[in-house]
Amino acid sequence: MGNATKSIKSNGVLALMRDEWFLGISVASSLAFLRFGDSIMAGLANPLWLALVFVWLFAVVLGSVFSVVRHADHLAVRLGEPYGTLILTLAVTAIEVISISAMMLHGANNPTLVRDTLFAVVMIILNGMVGLSLLVGGWRHREQQYNLQGANAYLTVIIPLAVLSLLLPNYTVTTAGPTLSTVQEAFLAVMALGLYATFLAIQTGWHRGYFTLGEDKDGHHPPPGGSRSLTAHTVLLAAYMLPVVFLAEQLAQPIDYLIEVLHAPAGLGGLIIAALVATPEAIAAVRAARANQMQRSVNISLGSVLATIGLTVPTMLVISHVIGRKMDLGLQNADVVLLPLTLVVSVVTFTSGRTNILQGVVHLLLFAAFVMLIFEG
Repeated sequence: MGNATKSIKSNGVLALMRDEWFLGISVASSLAFLRFGDSIMAGLANPLWLALVFVWLFAVVLGSVFSVVRHADHLAVRLGEPYGTLILTLAVTAIEVISISAMMLHGANNPTLVRDTLFAVVMIILNGMVGLSLLVGGWRHREQQYNLQGANAYLTVIIPLAVLSLLLPNYTVTTAGPTLSTVQEAFLAVMALGLYATFLAIQTGWHRGYFTLGEDKDGHHPPPGGSRSLTAHTVLLAAYMLPVVFLAEQLAQPIDYLIEVLHAPAGLGGLIIAALVATPEAIAAVRAARANQMQRSVNISLGSVLATIGLTVPTMLVISHVIGRKMDLGLQNADVVLLPLTLVVSVVTFTSGRTNILQGVVHLLLFAAFVMLIFEG
């Protein structure tokens, strides 16, 4: 009996090591930068070394984010919708806040970093992620269905939050430039949190049915390692989050060097952070669409945008005051046109309860325009 118990424990440890091997890489990388960080960063003037350090940090942080998403996916299976998707979006939003905060604390004062990151997340998700999901899903299944009431609920909150956060600051006259006064910032933060809290009450209580569409045709199959307990997945999710806190701060240094010394476009920093946090969710959304689970894909996509604006804006407003950094929220130049256009197209896309390839192509073209304008704006 004792030998059998030891064998079971041994097999469990081996299975844990096999499934969670990347946690070792993440921890080892954190220790390397903790011990030799100054020496590693001293060589950033060498372009090859800069590229190597950037790729190393980006890959490890991205891999950790993927692992966070994987364990959130397990929790989604255990808890069901919409709670599972909610955990996923909250975890990724926390990583985004950590990454932005690290760059704000490390680099030179960049008042547009939060704005650039928020806008990049909105463009990546509403155009890149939604477009690719609709294209892949439409190519495989022709038409796909989702709960129209749920999509409308998301957009009802996303549109005012996006406009008040990223467009309104351009037209207020209390302060100069695309900024808000302290009173206006306080109102925006309270309003964003209030709207998000009200939405959560709708999503998880009063109208939970808006965010489901019966049983998925192909089922929602968890990734490997799903036999562990709910507590184990929660602990592992937190374990992968911890190195991200430290490594995101390290990643800020090569990104700052790239932008400030090599004179890369200012919006590139926001795009890198947005791509870092949105890529795993994008893959999850596309996989759901390919498996004919368009409702889950919609929940991930629109839920990510809502959590990003509703939670990141208030958090970063508080952090900017605490550390004494100015924060410009108002979009400039062509972005002032691209955001309203994206919101209008999204409303048109999610007004029938059915999706097709054409909608996906339109969103992807808007995403291509966004990327082009970063370098040729």
